[in-house]
Amino acid sequence: MRRVSLDAARRIALGAQGFGQAAPVGRVDVRHFRRVMNRIGLVQLDSVNVCVRTHYMPFYSRLGPYDPAALDTWLNNSGEHFEYWAHEAAVLPVEHYPLWRWKMERMRPWRRAEALLEAHPELLDDVLRQVRENGPLTVRDLDAPAARTEAWWGYGPGKVALEVLFANGKISALRTGNFGREYDLPERLLPAAVIATDALGEEEAHRELLVTATKHHGIGTLHDIADYFRLNVPISRPIVESLASEGRIIEVEVPGWKGPVYMDPDAVRPRGISGTTLLSPFDPVVWYRERTERLFGFRYRIEIYVPEPDRVFGYYVLPLMVDGALVGRVDLKADRKNRALLVQSAFREEGADSSVVSSALACELERFAGWLGLGTIEPGSKGNVMAELRKEM
Repeated sequence: MRRVSLDAARRIALGAQGFGQAAPVGRVDVRHFRRVMNRIGLVQLDSVNVCVRTHYMPFYSRLGPYDPAALDTWLNNSGEHFEYWAHEAAVLPVEHYPLWRWKMERMRPWRRAEALLEAHPELLDDVLRQVRENGPLTVRDLDAPAARTEAWWGYGPGKVALEVLFANGKISALRTGNFGREYDLPERLLPAAVIATDALGEEEAHRELLVTATKHHGIGTLHDIADYFRLNVPISRPIVESLASEGRIIEVEVPGWKGPVYMDPDAVRPRGISGTTLLSPFDPVVWYRERTERLFGFRYRIEIYVPEPDRVFGYYVLPLMVDGALVGRVDLKADRKNRALLVQSAFREEGADSSVVSSALACELERFAGWLGLGTIEPGSKGNVMAELRKEM
């Protein structure tokens, strides 16, 4: 069995995610956005906007500064994408729509939502009718009960109905300028050829999704690969084994990793990874924390839901990657009113050189703040590299 060193595995993983290719020189356009989407396969969405919404970050990390409005136009208006519950809420290439029909057909209302719908049996049909007749629409456009409920995150009944219909594939959605969902029928949002494509059965869809996940990861364990699209591990295990026996993926060994480990047969191992960038907490490189620790020796936990006195690093911490290594982390907040980037904490990893980290971080913060249109950077006082960072800046 082929043996892959940890250093090689790291370069394979980063190469698969597009970090082995130099950022473009000059204006970033749709061609570059497509290049990133082809590498990562989906863009996770998240409502937190303390610094910048997470779906902008994977493109920034791989391409450098670009116009976020141009990305929004491409994601929402090009007809090349759809939104669904893949890893989490995510934007995916529209040609993958048939791969998710099995999940749409299997989705059932959440327990509390089910109780709400049992109490209002006409609600789903009524909301679907309104979308059909009046879509695209937002929850505010609905003629439906507006009272808040405990059915799901305090949503009103109309919003619960929209989300159940969305999960079932009865309706689809795009994001509005304020990041809310705007709902419409799939046949009005997606290309006719995609709608007409037969849905794949559950096992065949799993096969294709697992092969695709291996391609995007480059290399990973069964759990790594299944997590990419949040597929069930026991269901995925025999399918992955079958794919390996067919040669669609290959089994390898990585020292220190509990097997089995699988690799994309076409994976490229870059000679090196160069450059400095910040990563989103929801970038595919770091979103499965166990894999991040195995690959980079970087223990990463998001502390948004940790009470402030108990936070170690900060509320919204972004990893700092320098030449393919995760060497630091920084808690950032955009003070848009005062056009300032607040650096609330800055840490280097154990063993990382303080001067290297502080210099790289200072340059990256200048670039990052400029991309966000923030005129000043205000370092705080927390963190083992903050003093050096303040000197650099």
